[in-house]
Amino acid sequence: MTMEKPKIGFIGTGVMGKSMADHLLQAGYPVSIYTRTKSKAESLLENGATWEDSVASLSRKCSIIITIVGYPQDVEAVYFGSAGILENVQAGSYVIDMTTSKPALAQRIFSEASKKDVQALDAPVSGGDIGAKNGTLAIMVGGEQTAFDAVLPVFQVMGSNILLQGPAGAGQHTKLSNQITIASNMVGVCEAISYAKKAGLDPSLVLDSITTGAAGSWSLSHLAPRMIRGDDAPGFFVKHFIKDMKIALESAQEMGLATPGLALSLQLYEELAENGESDSGTQALIKLFSK
Repeated sequence: MTMEKPKIGFIGTGVMGKSMADHLLQAGYPVSIYTRTKSKAESLLENGATWEDSVASLSRKCSIIITIVGYPQDVEAVYFGSAGILENVQAGSYVIDMTTSKPALAQRIFSEASKKDVQALDAPVSGGDIGAKNGTLAIMVGGEQTAFDAVLPVFQVMGSNILLQGPAGAGQHTKLSNQITIASNMVGVCEAISYAKKAGLDPSLVLDSITTGAAGSWSLSHLAPRMIRGDDAPGFFVKHFIKDMKIALESAQEMGLATPGLALSLQLYEELAENGESDSGTQALIKLFSK
């Protein structure tokens, strides 16, 4: 006898969330959707997802609730208050926040969920639009081992590198480490391409040489070609990267850690946003170097 798959509630169907929810549908999970803009969920509804018109009604009907929204204040809005997830979710359920957010907020959700006999995990992801589409995201998880084991099959539908990093908040701290790495790397990628062009080289050919050596990185392999083509379409929005870097900088400062590379990258991305590029992909940073 095959076990019936648990009903999953999915809140947030942006660049990443839409593909992630679609993978769950394709894997045979019953999926209910709530998002502020219903039109963003149309393709998922056509593929068999069920629409819920509020966070509260979705929370009452699903035993696993996944959120991937924009900012920490959005996370707070969907989890707390009388119309939020934690007031309406059934005991014994699982709530998984996959937004990149504050470690302290993840700990607060975990604490409040525990009082309701609900297991909470913070599980931010990396891999951009490509990883979401291919189901190969890195998923960095904070929370209890028992909760992690219970929802691992769900994570395996959306990602390929899935690790429990520690207690509540550890997933967010890991993602911030990821964003700190990318921050300085993106500056390096932009400088390298700009240098290759100034030297009269074909930047695509230069990439063929340098992506396989010690300089190799995901950003160099996947975002540098977009930079060269002038393709600013967002795999990850500039505005969301700025949000992540601010959280990382704040968190580092709280721990008394100096992060000069992160600080410089944030300053450059804020300049880019002031130039009207908030909704562009992070690869648009090259524009600051090719003036």
